[in-house]
Amino acid sequence: MDILRVSANSSPNSVAGAIASIVRSCGQTEVQSVGAGATNQAVKSIAVARGYLAAVGLDLVCFPEFSTVEINGEERTAMRFVCFVLSEE
Repeated sequence: MDILRVSANSSPNSVAGAIASIVRSCGQTEVQSVGAGATNQAVKSIAVARGYLAAVGLDLVCFPEFSTVEINGEERTAMRFVCFVLSEE
């Protein structure tokens, strides 16, 4: 599964396009963020991607969960959003 890493400086529209593209081709993706700003951008990106996919009859579903990642030798808590298409209309 492809993992998209989102930062506080990520453009929601660009990330949304990447989410929609990966979900169309692979059926699912994972969006990962560390920190409040990055998580905010990730959630906005998922909302925009849902709109992109709804326009072509796909229903994007997302499950949030906590994850632990290592950054510069330090363990950090990350948000992981598993996104996939629920059904075709």
